[in-house]
Amino acid sequence: MAVIADVAAYPEWTEGIRSVEVLATDASGRPRRAAFRVGMAGIEAGYTLVYAYEPGDAAVSWTSESASGAVADVRGEYRLDAEGDETAVSYSLRVEPAIPLPGYLKRHVERTIVDAALEGLKRRVEGR
Repeated sequence: MAVIADVAAYPEWTEGIRSVEVLATDASGRPRRAAFRVGMAGIEAGYTLVYAYEPGDAAVSWTSESASGAVADVRGEYRLDAEGDETAVSYSLRVEPAIPLPGYLKRHVERTIVDAALEGLKRRVEGR
């Protein structure tokens, strides 16, 4: 969870995230609100996310407070489950584009983002 909660470092390991500014933190120093600038293949967007953490750092979820550019709404969650000496990470994401897209294309974009984020997270945690 330490790597996931370090949203200011996302541009270092998450494809497409250009910048992150933490706007507010909770009593533990974890982000409560953060502003993102993202871009990929000439498509740009900005959004501010509000975070909620489950007790014991089992999960963190987020919803967009505001959005501009190509994105109208962003919602997601990282969930951590202990499996012996290892941790399984699941990531769900829903992105509502600012322009109408066919369902299959929207799902493809979401899957691409999730796959890239999980691979980047794995590399970051493993120090590669």
